[in-house]
Amino acid sequence: MIKKVKRTILEQLQSLFLNGLFMLLPVTITFYLFKFAFRIIQSWIEPLRSIEPEYLRAIPYLEFALALSLILLLGLISRNFIFKQLMHYAEKVILKIPLIRPVYNGSKQIVHAFTHNDKTSFQQVIFIEFPRKGVYSLGFLTSELKPEFAPHNGDDIYYNVFIPTTPNPTTGYYIIAKKDDFKLANLTRQEAMSLIISGGIIQPERPFEEA
Repeated sequence: MIKKVKRTILEQLQSLFLNGLFMLLPVTITFYLFKFAFRIIQSWIEPLRSIEPEYLRAIPYLEFALALSLILLLGLISRNFIFKQLMHYAEKVILKIPLIRPVYNGSKQIVHAFTHNDKTSFQQVIFIEFPRKGVYSLGFLTSELKPEFAPHNGDDIYYNVFIPTTPNPTTGYYIIAKKDDFKLANLTRQEAMSLIISGGIIQPERPFEEA
């Protein structure tokens, strides 16, 4: 009875920790993106300091105010239907650029897979020896590799595998592996993500042996 209560409390703490972490990550990422964007906009506005009236130069943090105003203006424009259509058109143009298309499309799909309840990808958790023999990593099967893209001809079936990094699981390694090179883990996606993001601190109560 005590063990059951203890397990329930630990599961609740795990859930609260993950919820808090996933709430914190977007805020942190947004902060750094805002900081990066502000520096870029500030560098654009800096040359205007040489031509602005003398009385404006005395205003403290004028560049910050102008940069903030520009960002707010862009945010206001982004709600416009015409702007959304332009963004959609810009995305179509990006997807036509050979070198940029796979990077953009892949990043978009990874973010979608981790932020949506996608039933077709990142659902099977595996153990795979990576980056060397004798050292195991947690990975996700994303799909079966088409035979025409297989590294070797024959009857072997190859799979696309994504191995997330800690603590940011949206980056990682893409590898191609045969069925014999990995083992299915008895872990849910949420349990695997808890292990990866926490660096192994948060572990499931039950053993995560081979499925």
